[in-house]
Amino acid sequence: MQHPLPSPSVDLATPDLGLSNRQALAEPVGGCASQRRLWAWPQRAQGASPDALGVGVGAAARAEGQARSASLQPEPGAASREHVTVFFPHLGKPCSPHHYAVHQGPLMDEDCEVTQLQEQSCWATLPDVCLRRVFWWLGDRDRSRAALVCRKWNQIMYSADLWRYRTITFSGRPSRVHASEFESALWYIKKFGRYLEHLEIKFLNPYNAVLTKKFQVTMRGLLSCLGKSNNRLRSLSIQHLELDRLVWRNSIRGSLIKSLSFFLKKMGKHLDHLSLKGARLTVEQGCHILNSLSYMQNENMASELNIEDFFSHHLAVYGSSQFNKAMATFRNLTFLTLNYNCISDELLETLSENNAGTLRTMNIKCHVHDPHGQVVWGMSWAKLARQASNLKVNFFFERVMKYERLARILLQEIPVRSISLRSCYFSDPDWSMRPTLTDLLPTFRNTLQKLTFEFNNNHESLDEQLHLLILACRKLFYFKIWAFLDVKFVERILKSQEEGQCSLHTLKVRIYTNRYETNEEDRTLREIYRKYRKLIDSELNYFVVAYPMM
Repeated sequence: MQHPLPSPSVDLATPDLGLSNRQALAEPVGGCASQRRLWAWPQRAQGASPDALGVGVGAAARAEGQARSASLQPEPGAASREHVTVFFPHLGKPCSPHHYAVHQGPLMDEDCEVTQLQEQSCWATLPDVCLRRVFWWLGDRDRSRAALVCRKWNQIMYSADLWRYRTITFSGRPSRVHASEFESALWYIKKFGRYLEHLEIKFLNPYNAVLTKKFQVTMRGLLSCLGKSNNRLRSLSIQHLELDRLVWRNSIRGSLIKSLSFFLKKMGKHLDHLSLKGARLTVEQGCHILNSLSYMQNENMASELNIEDFFSHHLAVYGSSQFNKAMATFRNLTFLTLNYNCISDELLETLSENNAGTLRTMNIKCHVHDPHGQVVWGMSWAKLARQASNLKVNFFFERVMKYERLARILLQEIPVRSISLRSCYFSDPDWSMRPTLTDLLPTFRNTLQKLTFEFNNNHESLDEQLHLLILACRKLFYFKIWAFLDVKFVERILKSQEEGQCSLHTLKVRIYTNRYETNEEDRTLREIYRKYRKLIDSELNYFVVAYPMM
């Protein structure tokens, strides 16, 4: 489906505004409506062609306008006016962006007046709700130019609907193309920040301390402006800062944390969603930020909190009383995302006491570099599951694959909904996945709904164990696996689905092979698809491919 206007080709965070554009947008365009003043698009001032702006003066429109002017030429001395005709290619005919008045001379008759009324622009009578929708699809550069067309379009530019959601992306690499993105982002926040309800900020792989300093200064101004003008912000996401990297000097890191903490102290009572994923802080720094959310009151009403990789690797956060105290201020959590090195009996007890009536989902990531050898009692999980009856827990394991480690974490009292086991391409001949598939995972047959596997099992065949696991988990609807498998494994799953032994909605399989050529596997997979095509098309989100592992 194509949109009525072309989608913007400009990054929202890097508008290419000229000085005249910024001055024109400083305040809504004034002027008397009776003057019928027409504002032209500033493509000539910008040095851009009409096509580059998405609109232009068509040759056909000029020819038609000249012919009409010749036929309607008034007597000498009669009033006349010049008007601009703008051609929107997707509408198929020229039209002016606003009403324009034709001063009739003595030779003009009533038929000419009727003709002019019929030729009025379709854009002139476009309802505001439709015009706002058109602006919504435009990028910042096109919005700023469209706002110069007329007073009505300029007023639409200041509609709150256009600025409720905002993603600001800063490049971490020095580049002339992105040289002005810091200033442009701050300018837009100053101009439209009061309308923001959902803000996402990205700083991509900072290259050196100069850029981190520039980002820190920009964030200080940005957060200060939001704190003064905005009282409707509901969601804030600042992800993957990785503040433990060497490009963040201590002074820069400290200033950024100070600015963020001050902002959260003021805006924490409004925030419903906060994501600081990948911040990589110390325990003291992280707890200081979490405590800022409840500064204005003794409790925090945020319902969604994402602190995955919020703390640096190798930190045993589960032993910090400071962290448990900070988490005790949250009284309305619905979704909680964190690392397993934060899980402790004390944290589960705190969640049971303060969030039992609201907590629905816990996403827990366990990385091989995070401490995960702590003892968490099953009775603590059982109490939380009993108090929060709608709780579902999703586990994401990265290179934590050995049965002994998994068995210490995946206790049978946990209401597990989803498990993801990823070892990337690492292979350990002494490691076996079979006990996990046959003894551990079937424990959650009554609650497990999603399974994701990615491992290198070149040393053992697991087709039979995987098939039995799928049949055992009756609520399983999502199954994804990247592993060394026989092609016939896919056919067995489809046959079980056809016979009603399982009820999958999604089946995604990448079959690893030790051969560079996969022609034989591809041919077999095509035959399987033809055989079960009706089933696949009607019931499954299906993706299967053979992949050479060389």
